[in-house]
Amino acid sequence: MKRKRRIFSDKFKAKIAIEAIKGIKTLSELATEYKIHPNQISTWKKQLQMNAEELFSRGKKSRAKTEEELTAPLYEEIGRLKMDIKWLEKKL
Repeated sequence: MKRKRRIFSDKFKAKIAIEAIKGIKTLSELATEYKIHPNQISTWKKQLQMNAEELFSRGKKSRAKTEEELTAPLYEEIGRLKMDIKWLEKKL
């Protein structure tokens, strides 16, 4: 029988990560209290620490676009322009 994966809300993850950062309770104590593996709490804690600066950035998007998201429209335009050039060359 397969175990169903538990899905946690972002709010819940943040709460646990903040508690882990505070250090009032150990990871083991938090894991026992919330019935979560200590490695999962450690992962959430690292994610919070690595992304905390984004919370304070002014006027910037909260999520940076990936390289693929930036280049895909450009490659599409290049493809269209190449097709236009080939069509024009045939017409001449």
